[in-house]
Amino acid sequence: MGGFTEFVAARSTSLLRTAYLTCGSLSEAEDVLQTALERACMRWEKLCRAGDPEPYIRRIIVNLAISRARRLAIVRFIPTHTPPDLPAAHVDIELRHVVMEGLRRLPPRQRAVVVLRFWEDMTEAQVARVLGCSVGTVKSQAFKALKRLRTVLGEEVANIARY
Repeated sequence: MGGFTEFVAARSTSLLRTAYLTCGSLSEAEDVLQTALERACMRWEKLCRAGDPEPYIRRIIVNLAISRARRLAIVRFIPTHTPPDLPAAHVDIELRHVVMEGLRRLPPRQRAVVVLRFWEDMTEAQVARVLGCSVGTVKSQAFKALKRLRTVLGEEVANIARY
């Protein structure tokens, strides 16, 4: 069990970031991460014999986030009013908020691909391995997600850029 404790201490921040970006909510991300770590702990010896356990745990996180999104089927409404004028110091914070809202508008699988590919800086092959799909699926999901993000974020990011 000692190896598991060290793994959690070393990698929990990165795993929580992945969970947060795939769930869109810190409380949901904490729940998903906790469940993923519970499942990994029960199979820890087997995971260590098979090699690096991190991709397996990331896959659990992504699968749980996708299942949770499907089960809850929550539609998040984005306000359509014009945001108030913000001083230049708040532009980075506002841009981060807009990007997170854009991610929340993606279907769970596309969100997972974007998070793993661009935030976690994984290769297409690594993402495919984590998600259990082909590299072609990763490419097509990334293409669709980026196209949708450009559409959704285009006007909002342009408004922020004017500040």
